[in-house]
Amino acid sequence: MLHLRLLVPADRTDEVTDLLERTVGTAHLAVLPGVARDPVGDIVLCDVAREAGDELIAELRRLGLDDFGAITVENMDLTLSARADRAEEAAPGEGSDAVLWEELVEATHDDSTFSATYVAFLAVATMLAACGVMLDNAILIVGAMAVGPEFGPLAGISTALVQRAPRLVGRSLIALIGGFAAAMLLTVGFAWLMDAFGLFDMSMIEGKRPNTAFVWQPDWMSFVVAFLAGIAGTLSLTSAKSGALIGVAISVTTVPAAANAAVAFSYRDYGQMTGSVQQLLANLGGIVLAGTLTLLVQKALWRTTRRHQRAHQRARTKPSAPTR
Repeated sequence: MLHLRLLVPADRTDEVTDLLERTVGTAHLAVLPGVARDPVGDIVLCDVAREAGDELIAELRRLGLDDFGAITVENMDLTLSARADRAEEAAPGEGSDAVLWEELVEATHDDSTFSATYVAFLAVATMLAACGVMLDNAILIVGAMAVGPEFGPLAGISTALVQRAPRLVGRSLIALIGGFAAAMLLTVGFAWLMDAFGLFDMSMIEGKRPNTAFVWQPDWMSFVVAFLAGIAGTLSLTSAKSGALIGVAISVTTVPAAANAAVAFSYRDYGQMTGSVQQLLANLGGIVLAGTLTLLVQKALWRTTRRHQRAHQRARTKPSAPTR
């Protein structure tokens, strides 16, 4: 279930409550008149089944509530209520399959911000990966992949393409390209510093690295893994499965490839640098393609499910013909 807290001007409260009452899947409607101070008005509280949430939020926005009032949505982990159970049963579709597009856009918008913190995380992850590739240490590689925050902008691009939001595409591309450029540049400086202290040397980048050589040797399997990871990552975002997202982070070699490219550049090994960049681009492209296709399929399946269930509900409620 979702919990809605709405700030509504007093002259629009009846309009909003009428919408909530006639929406299938709502429960626990409460109105607190005159409580709101900024903006002045009423507070309307309501619970709604997740599968009915996206459409209800869209209707509230069509009323202009996000302009003249406020819409706050919270996920409820536990609701013990017979009314809530009936609301979930009445709402078409399954809550686990429902996508809250407003929530997804907001989440990817926040994760696609080119900020000092974002660059710091990506740079630290790339430097950790640089240590991993130079030491041929798979554990460091896995740790670096878990630290990297690059899935946010990738998901932002997929979401923006499906929702036709060009501003979010631009924001995500700036975070993705700018973030990797800054992280790789800082990692080049890091590699030079480590070389000056005698911790890195040419033999480490040129030697055999059975555990980490894959980061600069792209093949079709790299794209397949990235594609599958993109599907899993997108599903984890739309269903709020953070554990799955962590698994995605440690399955795709975006950060290690960027790190190897930076270190190879610092030692003028342009062959490895080129292979690493190709690996990076293949992984980024596979994730974006998979994320976009996954969201399109989810959108189409959800519309089909809702249409069929609504038709079924209308058939059940249709009065039978009188008998003679």
